[in-house]
Amino acid sequence: MFESIVDNVGLVLRGKKGPIELAVVCLLADGHLLIEDVPGVGKTSLAKALSASIECSWKRVQFTPDLLPSDLVGVSIWSKQREAFEFQEGPLFANIVLADEINRASPKTQSALLEAMEERQVSIDGVTRSLPHPFLVIATQNPVEHDGTYRLPESQLDRFLIRMEIGYPNRQAELDILEPGTGADVTDQLAPVVSARDIQEMITVASRVSMVDPLKNYLVDIAHASRKHPQIALGLSPRAIIQLARAVRALAAARGRDYTTPDDVKELAVPVLAHRLVLRNSNSGRRVSASDVIQEILATVPVPSGR
Repeated sequence: MFESIVDNVGLVLRGKKGPIELAVVCLLADGHLLIEDVPGVGKTSLAKALSASIECSWKRVQFTPDLLPSDLVGVSIWSKQREAFEFQEGPLFANIVLADEINRASPKTQSALLEAMEERQVSIDGVTRSLPHPFLVIATQNPVEHDGTYRLPESQLDRFLIRMEIGYPNRQAELDILEPGTGADVTDQLAPVVSARDIQEMITVASRVSMVDPLKNYLVDIAHASRKHPQIALGLSPRAIIQLARAVRALAAARGRDYTTPDDVKELAVPVLAHRLVLRNSNSGRRVSASDVIQEILATVPVPSGR
């Protein structure tokens, strides 16, 4: 089932199996996905193709500076016939929500997603309403150096299980998408390959994958190393390690295993952890990225060995 979703999305996003697998792993880990890259590389196409591959409800919201929180969660409208307020659900009441160019909306609107992403519910007019399950937010954003963007706060970034880039396609894939009827042109023609119930079962199976105590200690050691690293101002939170464990279990299940390995942790460490770090200003003038720091931590923390 995992491969069927990956292959279906691959009909739209040519030559990008790695990012597609990461997106599906995020879905199976019951998390949320942030795709950050330059315009035109297929961020929205990936999100739309993943939504089209699952038989469930999905909504797309184009984030703009004038978007209001009520445009996301919904609003109560007075009904003249019933002489009472009726709640009109917003686009958040869907299984998959595509938040396109999320960093073009104001911080006030971005904060409307916090409760929905963490607790799978929204509170409107003093009433708490549950969101459907599974619930996945796929957000795309342009790099913050571009005009008209707002930097996502740390509390918002921490809600995303995985942040990834798609990158430019290779030469052959770029030649393929020049043919008519290929690439993004076939998104509307995709047929669902799994149902929402199938996804729920896959999430349940992934959550039951075994993780032995030495591997749990390995995750905690990585978190502690980040909090003591001289280049990190704000290290990994307990939520970060919990989400990494969920992602590692989902990856192992996707690979057909009922147990996790240190290699699974190393494969997912950068996309799951890098966006949660706050780095100090470097006095040396050398620009160090969060991904570089994560790789440095992985190189210094002892890896558990043996059965």
